[in-house]
Amino acid sequence: MTDQAFVVWTEIPVRDMQKAMKFYNDVFGWALKLDESGPNPMAVFSDGAQGVGGHLYPGTPGMGAGPTVHLAVPDGLAAATDRAKIGGAKVLYGPIEIPAGRFTYIEDPDGNSIGLFEPAKAA
Repeated sequence: MTDQAFVVWTEIPVRDMQKAMKFYNDVFGWALKLDESGPNPMAVFSDGAQGVGGHLYPGTPGMGAGPTVHLAVPDGLAAATDRAKIGGAKVLYGPIEIPAGRFTYIEDPDGNSIGLFEPAKAA
């Protein structure tokens, strides 16, 4: 075993960067900006905090067949789920209660499997 985190970065493929950035900004309260400084455009969703970051990039979405990325919501799960539906997401199942909190499975407008995650409140 290593002290290295098992997941270090995640990438979400999208068909239209501008539409996807708007969706993720609206649902999660982010301020994604298009970065075209590298070989491929991307929109990074990491603020330098501990944990796993990632980015959106132009690519072929999983259409429900790829892995699920769970992303923390900035407020309540119900509000984030409502914003996701308004933005064109398909709600698949949830909310699901687990000791760490609760989550709802959605497909983003590109068909990527996303978990909207609300951590449990500290007692």
